[in-house]
Amino acid sequence: MKIVYMGNENSIVNQYLAEIRDKIVQKDRMKFRTNLERIGECMAYEIGKTLKYKMEDVTTPLGIAPCKTLDSQLVVASIMRAGLPLHNGILKIFDKADNAFIAAFRKYGKDNKFSIHADYTSCPPMDGKTLILADCMLATGSSIMLAYNQLCENGEPEYTHIVTVVASKAALSNLSKQLPHKKVTLWVGAVDEELTNKAYIIPGLGDAGDLAYGEKKEII
Repeated sequence: MKIVYMGNENSIVNQYLAEIRDKIVQKDRMKFRTNLERIGECMAYEIGKTLKYKMEDVTTPLGIAPCKTLDSQLVVASIMRAGLPLHNGILKIFDKADNAFIAAFRKYGKDNKFSIHADYTSCPPMDGKTLILADCMLATGSSIMLAYNQLCENGEPEYTHIVTVVASKAALSNLSKQLPHKKVTLWVGAVDEELTNKAYIIPGLGDAGDLAYGEKKEII
């Protein structure tokens, strides 16, 4: 698995990251969602540089213009709820892509131990396509692996791009071990050092789903 750490680059993504982390700016839900969309757009633009293109003649009002057009079949997928603004940003760039959605959540037991459950998956055939899988935060990497495996039950993607805003070092290590030989690139905005005993990222940014859409009732 290849990792592209956009936080190391001189990118406007870093400004958006600073704003979504700021607990004062976070009080504006629309601003929070908009910044996630912007990060999705920026990362999609970078992913676009890696895709296949073909030459096509396009008829203009004055003649024929040879143009490079996308020659990759894309599927943009996200984990609900927090992944939706990121998904929307990616889809603004790749507006002709097919879409997939997964509803996954943590279910906690004793001693803060949890398991990942998926309630719902909607997915087109995946064989030979380029999958762009988005989730705002990767704490342990368990949710994104569950999503990836669920989607691959509908066919083997030709290549996969995982897009996330904030990841822990533990998540990157876990994904590298589980996807060592896969054709996968992980695009990440920031990498944080620690996890709490409930596997939340520190300093992170809080619960992205709650910040984007309002607080939820925890499932025990």
